[in-house]
Amino acid sequence: MRATPDFDFALGENADMIRESTARFADDVIAPLAERVDREDWFPQELWPQMGALGLHGITVAEEDGGLGLGYLEHVIAVEEVSRASASVGLSYGAHSNLCVNQISRWGNAEQKAKYLPKLVSGDHVGSLAMSEAGSGSDVVSMKLRAEAVQGGYVLNGTKFWITNAAYADTLVVYAKTGPKEDKASRGITAFLIEKDMSGFSIGQKIDKMGMRGSPTAELVFDNCEVPEENVMGPLHGGVGVLMSGLDYERVVLSGIQLGIMQACLDTVIPYLRERHQFGKPIGSFQLMQAKVADMYVALQSARAYTYAVAKACDAGQTTRFDAAGVILLSSENAFRVAAESVQALGGAGYTKDWPVERYLRDAKLLDIGAGTNEIRRMLIGRELIGAER
Repeated sequence: MRATPDFDFALGENADMIRESTARFADDVIAPLAERVDREDWFPQELWPQMGALGLHGITVAEEDGGLGLGYLEHVIAVEEVSRASASVGLSYGAHSNLCVNQISRWGNAEQKAKYLPKLVSGDHVGSLAMSEAGSGSDVVSMKLRAEAVQGGYVLNGTKFWITNAAYADTLVVYAKTGPKEDKASRGITAFLIEKDMSGFSIGQKIDKMGMRGSPTAELVFDNCEVPEENVMGPLHGGVGVLMSGLDYERVVLSGIQLGIMQACLDTVIPYLRERHQFGKPIGSFQLMQAKVADMYVALQSARAYTYAVAKACDAGQTTRFDAAGVILLSSENAFRVAAESVQALGGAGYTKDWPVERYLRDAKLLDIGAGTNEIRRMLIGRELIGAER
């Protein structure tokens, strides 16, 4: 249950419908699992078909391809409501539905869509995306994974790192170098559709994280991995265009995770301030605590307004790269600050595992780093606005 009043952003009937159905599912099904997901670092794959039955995996997929045919605004709201119950589930859901499913929907040809989308949209299969490597994060086009052309397809050699859903993914969108080895330019990158059972593909090191536990992260290993030519997605050597356009939408959609975390913080803190007494009165009656809640609420609503506005711009084909970076910059920093204030508001209780706010703080930190660090986001925004390197 939300502890804050609803604010009507006038997002439309479809958005309201998605929020209502997702929130009900999140409250009834996801929230009761959230503590176990974090404590055991457990990926609740059983949720995927249930979310598929609600249409959540195919929000941005065209109806003729089995989706709902809606937009990024509705997708943000679904991620927000899932993440309000469990940010870990929200992250894995976003990686599946946006980074994998949405990219295949946008860039896959008719045969690829027909082969991969049905089971991904239904939740029978889990999806993932792999672009980062141990030595190429912010400078992602410096990736070393290579795909050498052979008769009938390609052979991939190298590794990927920091890959969400890796160990459970049936289908992965993977970026690899296809240009000449001596060509350092970004134009020599291609997107491939990888299946978990392909020869030469395996899961390497599993990564133990401070937060977003239960959203599995691992290394991918390609040892003479054989990929048929029909699994090239998008233009050959045109993978950077595929990657960067997807990154813009990724940043907008994943901002919903931080919105969900901030709402969860307020939903925990406000009842606590009403019930906890010190000096003979509820601590919520003290002006300092009221100011803390006010700042948390404004941080949430300002991030919501920006995120929803940019999501609507995405749906209108009018998004900008710097605004896509801007929404996740604002929402990530606001969420970490709100989560830290939540721990402070609960005092000693907030520092224990008995209350979820310490989990919110650990979870909130990820998106200061993931999908491009805040330092990279600031560099991108400033460069684009000033016009450097144009």
